Amino acid sequence: MARNKEALLLLIDVGPSMHTVLPEVEKVCSMLVQKKLIFGKYDDVGVVIFGTEDTDNELTNEVGGYEHVVVLNHLKVVDGDLIKVLEQLPRGTVDGDFLDAIVVGMDMLIKKFGQTIKGKKRLCLITDATHPIKDPFEGTKQDQVSTIAEQMFAHGMKMECIVYRGQQDMDGNTSVIEENDILLDIISKMTSSRKVHVENSTSLLGALRTRNISPVTIYRGELELSSEVKVLVWVYKKTSEEKFPTLKKYSDKAPETDKLATHEVKVEFEYKKVDDPSKVVPPEQRIKGYRYGPQVVPISSAEWEAVKFKPEKGVKLLGFTDASNIMRHYYMKDVNVVIAQPGNMKAALAVSALARGMKEMNKVAIVRCVWRQGQANVVIGVLSPNISERDDVPDSFYFNVVPFAEDVREFQFPSFSNLPSSMLPNNEQQEAADNLVKMLELSPTGKAECLQPDFTPNPVLERFYRYLELKSRHLDAAVPPLDDTLKKITEPDSDLLSHSKPVIDGFRKLFELKENPKLKKSSRRLLREKPSGSNEERDDPGNIVDAEAVNFIEHASSFKVEKIGESTPVQDFESMMLRRDGADWVSKAIADMKSIIMQLVTDSFEGDNFQKVLECLIALRKGCILEQRRILLVSTSFLHLKMSC
Repeated sequence: MARNKEALLLLIDVGPSMHTVLPEVEKVCSMLVQKKLIFGKYDDVGVVIFGTEDTDNELTNEVGGYEHVVVLNHLKVVDGDLIKVLEQLPRGTVDGDFLDAIVVGMDMLIKKFGQTIKGKKRLCLITDATHPIKDPFEGTKQDQVSTIAEQMFAHGMKMECIVYRGQQDMDGNTSVIEENDILLDIISKMTSSRKVHVENSTSLLGALRTRNISPVTIYRGELELSSEVKVLVWVYKKTSEEKFPTLKKYSDKAPETDKLATHEVKVEFEYKKVDDPSKVVPPEQRIKGYRYGPQVVPISSAEWEAVKFKPEKGVKLLGFTDASNIMRHYYMKDVNVVIAQPGNMKAALAVSALARGMKEMNKVAIVRCVWRQGQANVVIGVLSPNISERDDVPDSFYFNVVPFAEDVREFQFPSFSNLPSSMLPNNEQQEAADNLVKMLELSPTGKAECLQPDFTPNPVLERFYRYLELKSRHLDAAVPPLDDTLKKITEPDSDLLSHSKPVIDGFRKLFELKENPKLKKSSRRLLREKPSGSNEERDDPGNIVDAEAVNFIEHASSFKVEKIGESTPVQDFESMMLRRDGADWVSKAIADMKSIIMQLVTDSFEGDNFQKVLECLIALRKGCILEQRRILLVSTSFLHLKMSC
């Protein structure tokens, strides 16, 4: 049996009230099976539908009752035939009883697996829960549901309940809806099951967990608060980017009659000498080299191991700071969750006390982390308190990686306050912009948030999996058009745009759009296209002046540059040449540019800096010409003024 084998039973309501949403249910359930074929090909999947006129299940034959419940597909290893079953679900004619379906599903799991694979048996209920369930022979409905939940917990079962209700469902029998919600909440609390409400097809697509990922710790050890206070904690990944499945190289060279052919492609690399390409260099004669200026410095593996930083495994508290000091954009990677060691009451109390104290004082903790022994790097992160709202879920921390000084990018951009008043928006324009932002609000006041992260799937991955399944059945299949449900994620809501057309038109009227005139070619492009000293350049010296002026406008920095750097020397030089807040900036810019040019030439390796050097020389020549022309114009103006006096 596979280590992470899961048994999943889909309980689908096909009654009349679900007919409008069944096409979306078929899509999301088919997608679940498609991902099972990729990530869980040894998992068992079954399908039970309720709300049909017919009845077909073992419990009805054994003890009676459980009517209108049909086992559409018994628990078995997932295969492609199950997708065809889910793509054509029958439409029922009676109101289904979701509690009967849950009992039938539990009976199937118990009979096949018994007490094995605890925690890997999952029920998934999809219903609107708008119709009453039958009264029990003994006790109340709450007692009956509590008994079912106890059995579910005893056999290590989990349940995922997706309640689909549109606005028309909410206008129905509210007392029945409230009663069903209470019953489902009992199961959710007693078994730590997941229950979600969705209102549209987009949310339904993301509500069902199509891929079951087992939690794996990235750290188990001590959270060292001081040399004398240490708390045992476990760290899990809270979020992680879902990527495309690994695509492997495929070879069609194997004969078609060979049924055991793997069609695998193996890639091997050979290293050869430059002066003797016919001779292969063996691994023991190869060594890594690192670029340092114009030379390459060889460093052996032994030297590299000796120079490596080898910190000890552990998580140490460095201190506390106000939560306002840690900006959201400092978070660099995936989020981790830090919990007390399971079963350790003292650790749970310590984590809870620390988290609640930090929450009360609005503090966060800065910690130094080395997740495993031999890890080459140290991570600095921030612990934010996560106070649980449920009695059966302990308090914890969220961990986010924060940057070192080398990781921060401090880009300075010009502010509106530096612009002339003619270029600033007036009150009417500002109000129109505010209205446009409010109109596009995804979480308007009094309404549910649209495109919630928990219920919004990645449309790129969803489309890929659908096409992969189609391609598995038809090798020549073309890429189908984008599904309507995925369009709602990737494209603006047409209803929202039509409803808010006056706001959009008002914004368009107040902000007139004009075509940006094409400027003349910059001197850099002119010098590339024309050789220096060409007749065309000598005949029309005005070309140089216009092109140079345009180039200065294009690359002039809006903030003051005080030193020419190696990354953008041309832009820094032009910005310094434009400064008029001191008499020494022009001479300093020219001197710095000369030094940069000499440094680039000295550090060049096989001419890799020559292109940048050429650009610097062009900028230096252009700047000197323009500065000389500016001095000439000032002198001429002064001469005219003196003559007039």
